Amino acid sequence: MSSIELRDLTVRYGRKEVVREFSETVRSGEWLGVIGPNGAGKSSLLQAVAGIVAAQGDVLVNGVSLSGRGRARRAALVAYVPQDPLLPDDMTGAEYVLLGRSPYIGYFATESRQDLEIVDAILQRLDLDQFCSRRLGTLSGGERQRLVIARALATEAPVLLLDEPTSALDIGHQQQALELVARLRRENGLTVISAMHDLTLAGMYSDRLCLLHEGNVVASGPADQVLQADTLAEFYGVRVTVHREPDGTVVVIPRREDLSS
Repeated sequence: MSSIELRDLTVRYGRKEVVREFSETVRSGEWLGVIGPNGAGKSSLLQAVAGIVAAQGDVLVNGVSLSGRGRARRAALVAYVPQDPLLPDDMTGAEYVLLGRSPYIGYFATESRQDLEIVDAILQRLDLDQFCSRRLGTLSGGERQRLVIARALATEAPVLLLDEPTSALDIGHQQQALELVARLRRENGLTVISAMHDLTLAGMYSDRLCLLHEGNVVASGPADQVLQADTLAEFYGVRVTVHREPDGTVVVIPRREDLSS
């Protein structure tokens, strides 16, 4: 079980500042949802946490800075599911998921029986057994995305970063993937930070939401506080109705423009 602290993370591309002094602490077993319109800085923030893009500031896991950590050690602590992963077409599903065990396998070593058992268990829990021997190039976008999530889970990292993890999935597999992450969070204390466009799903699975706009945090807190119709209108430029279910679920429903006037 691990907490993660982001201290004043700032990301720049050239002179443009796309994330500005982002600070947040995500407790062990907590799920933080990062939302915001396109270009708000969500993906850049997650990439900075994963060490993929250069950033000012610091990232700490259990109070220990990740600055200067090697890629393998960082990957063993923070697993990352990218929005548009590159997958080799000639690799099988099982071979690809096994790459998630790379932080634990030496340069000249081979995978252990434990590595294979962990991968097999993840494939079964995600209902991906049928893709073990299939080449990635023969799979649909949704099937490939599910394998990307499986690879990240195979690292057994205590912190999981999800960048639009369900964008290529149908509604059934969206729920299946998110429920698996939620179950691992409950059972193993997995700490999650996700960037999601679907506001209803983001609010449903996250403990807290953080709304980014042009690299700045403009709202944060529980879903019922952040997912306000006037807030979404201001920063997304949309008209929505926000409905609250008896169980507390916040549902965001887009509204059409009134064409009669």
